[in-house]
Amino acid sequence: MMDFDFRVLLTADALNLLAQGLLFTVQVTVLALIGGMLLGTVLAMMRLSSNIWLSVFAKLYVDLFRGLPLVQVLLIFYFLLPKLWASVTGADYVTPLGALYAGVMTYAVFEAAYYSEIMRAGIQSVSQDQVSASYALGMSYGQSMAFIVLPQALRNMLPVLLTQTIILFQDITLVYAVGWKDFLGAGSTLASIHNRPTEFYLLVAVVYFLICFTLSSYVKRLQDKVAIIR
Repeated sequence: MMDFDFRVLLTADALNLLAQGLLFTVQVTVLALIGGMLLGTVLAMMRLSSNIWLSVFAKLYVDLFRGLPLVQVLLIFYFLLPKLWASVTGADYVTPLGALYAGVMTYAVFEAAYYSEIMRAGIQSVSQDQVSASYALGMSYGQSMAFIVLPQALRNMLPVLLTQTIILFQDITLVYAVGWKDFLGAGSTLASIHNRPTEFYLLVAVVYFLICFTLSSYVKRLQDKVAIIR
C-alpha cells in the first residue's frame, strides 16, 4: 500500500524552493512571450514584404527553428553561445549566461518562429479593402499597419497567441535538461532531498494542470467572444 505524507509539502524549505521555481517559470514565460512577439512581428512583416531578401530570410528563420528540437536550441544557447562569444572577443575564459537570461533568449528566439506565423495569418485575415481605404485616406504603409491592420489582426489571432503561450509555459520544463531550477526542477530536487517523489511530482502536476486549465478556459471564452464580434 502506498504511503502518502503531504505534510512534507508544507515545510518552509519546500514552499520557498517551489515558489522560486514557479517564479522563474513565470518570468521566463512572460519575458519570452514579449520578446517572441516583438521578434515574431518583425519576421511576419519581413515575410509579407515585397523585398525578396527579407522574405527569404524570414522564411529560412521560421523553417530553421521550427525544424529544431527545443532542447537542442537550449543546449546551443547555454553551452555553445558563450564559447563562441569568448572566441570572438578573445576572452581567456568562458563566462556562462545566467539561467534567466539564457532561458529568455532561447525561448524568445525559438517561439518567434511560431509567433511570426500566427502574426502573418492574423495580418492576412484583415480585408485588403481596408488597407486600400487607408491608403486612399493618405495613410502611409506604416500608419496603415499600426492603426488599421495590426489592431484587427491582434484581435483575430489573440486566442491562438494565448494557446501558443500556454504551450510555451509548459515547454519551460525542458530547462531541467540543462540544470536550471524551474518549477518542475524545484519539485524534482525536493523529491530527492525528502525521498518523497510521489507527493512532490503530484503537486507539480496539479499546479500545472490548474494553471493551464484556467488559461485554456479563458481562451475558449475569448474565442467565442471574438466569433460574436466578427
